Amino acid sequence: MRWEEGDLHGRHVAKASGASASIEWDLVGPCNERVRVRDYTCDCQSVFYELCQAGGQRYIRRTTRKGGRVVVEESVRIAASKTDVLWALLLQGDAR
Repeated sequence: MRWEEGDLHGRHVAKASGASASIEWDLVGPCNERVRVRDYTCDCQSVFYELCQAGGQRYIRRTTRKGGRVVVEESVRIAASKTDVLWALLLQGDAR
């Protein structure tokens, strides 16, 4: 398989649709636990996301870069099945 420059991008979150679910975000503090990133969006945008798992629960991490500052926030940690639904909504542009 031949790689082209455009192949190096991950997927992007779709533009927001009219009906959006709201995700509650909290700032991230220091953390000593092991986190597994299960999926992610392309970091070529100023805001990108990661689907994370730790301690048997999943959550979404949002990283925002603006004016030389980086802000990392996380959603609440809940059951994997519920987080997976929220992740799908986010990718479709139906959650923010």
